Amino acid sequence: MAKKKLTRQEEFEILKLVLDKFLWFGFAIMAFGLYKLFKLEWTNGLLLIVAGAIVLVILLIIIVKEYEIIRY
Repeated sequence: MAKKKLTRQEEFEILKLVLDKFLWFGFAIMAFGLYKLFKLEWTNGLLLIVAGAIVLVILLIIIVKEYEIIRY
């Protein structure tokens, strides 16, 4: 069975869906970490904020690699 080739636009739409989930996931982790900070659980809160930031950095790396964004 032959695989169907996706157009550039179809690839972009699928990638947008996936990256949107990464963005929401990273934001949710950081928001929960901020909640923990306000509840005076400093170490857990900071660790969650750092974990959320790592997820967002991974998102940035995926975007840069996929779309070959050139830095000036």
